[in-house]
Amino acid sequence: MKTRITELLGIEYPIIQGGMAWVAEHHLAAAVSEAGGLGLIGTANAPAEVVREEIRKAKELTEKPFGVNIMLMSPHAEAIAKVVVEEGVKVVTTGAGNPGKYMKMWKEAGIKVIPVVASVALARMMEKAGADAVVAEGTEAGGHIGEATTMTLVPQVVDAVSIPVIAAGGIADGRGIAAAFMLGAEAVQMGTRFLVAKEAVVHANYKERVIKAKDIDSTVTGRSHGHPVRSLRNQMTREYVKLESEGKSFEELEYLTLGALRKAVVEGDVTNGTVMAGQIAGMITKEQTCKEMIEEMMEQTKKLLGR
Repeated sequence: MKTRITELLGIEYPIIQGGMAWVAEHHLAAAVSEAGGLGLIGTANAPAEVVREEIRKAKELTEKPFGVNIMLMSPHAEAIAKVVVEEGVKVVTTGAGNPGKYMKMWKEAGIKVIPVVASVALARMMEKAGADAVVAEGTEAGGHIGEATTMTLVPQVVDAVSIPVIAAGGIADGRGIAAAFMLGAEAVQMGTRFLVAKEAVVHANYKERVIKAKDIDSTVTGRSHGHPVRSLRNQMTREYVKLESEGKSFEELEYLTLGALRKAVVEGDVTNGTVMAGQIAGMITKEQTCKEMIEEMMEQTKKLLGR
């Protein structure tokens, strides 16, 4: 399937793997790229040298293009912005901030820059700043989210910008991909589905929790202080919601989640850790390789679009 995104990124299929903190490391990124999509290394709050190491390890596993997701709020963002140039990374996606100040350096290095946006205003701003494409991410997604749904956000962003749009949030199979294309997107970004990939270095408890999740199992914490995060319900989210309803400060609430994502992903504590996942967790029923996932989804998509 050729779109402006597959041409821009030099990939076979219009599927991008989300840059999930603690999950999107070199094994997963390389496997997705090898399977014809675009794998991403998620930097989260990792120091620049750790990111450099991850990039080099991914290069040992694949010769195909892969990217790096940079969380601009990270204290290491500036150093990582330079590392991607030094290591010859082809694609950068960004979240939690404006990549404007790095744009010139990245462009001169030939890096394709794709910010994640949750509104039309931000999409327009990113296009003006020189972005090559944008990821329009709906509130159905796991992790940090905006307010608009994918179904409403994607067509409005498509109408507002001339650069290609990638749809994200609530997409788990060929039906979601076909729907995204109908809304005007030229690729999709998926996180939750790849959480349970065989190549994802994620604790078995985390994967099992996602596979066993029902349609109503995700919840959003942090709406009251403007930092909403979607994850699966557990002891930690119940405690967070209780304290939030009592009007506790952002600092007090954040203390509750300190290191909680690592606790779930690495240590397998899905009771007190943060089990970030999107609303489509209820659609995920098994572990597969990235290749199996992508081929199955593309087969479905082609059938639907062929109708």
